[in-house]
Amino acid sequence: MATKRWQSRWRTAQALKSLARARLEIAVLPFARWRGSLGYPAKGGDTLEARLWASHVEWAARLVSAQMKCLPKAMALSRLLRSKRIGHTLVFAVRPSDMRGAADALHAWVELDGEKLIGDLPGPWVETLRLGAQ
Repeated sequence: MATKRWQSRWRTAQALKSLARARLEIAVLPFARWRGSLGYPAKGGDTLEARLWASHVEWAARLVSAQMKCLPKAMALSRLLRSKRIGHTLVFAVRPSDMRGAADALHAWVELDGEKLIGDLPGPWVETLRLGAQ
């Protein structure tokens, strides 16, 4: 029991570290500097492990800020999955032009085999970029 609790805390700590890195990079580096570290083009992957990492990223994001944006969460999960060699896609999208007045006009999420692991926000969305597995 103590081992499982330790593993869970370790995963949350890794998620916190990955979130901090993502937020810093978004704030200070141009997109071209960090885009190459997102997504992983391998086919398939351990869906259960990917979902577990997604839940830890969501939990870590709530610990840091109730208003954590989608991009740092998607970046954090993408990097964690990449470190585990789990193929996935990070997707960037915008609202259709007639709906862009909303505060959430931009969005990012992580997919594995067509399933959104993190960032499942109701659309419609127009995808602008997909990084990783296709």
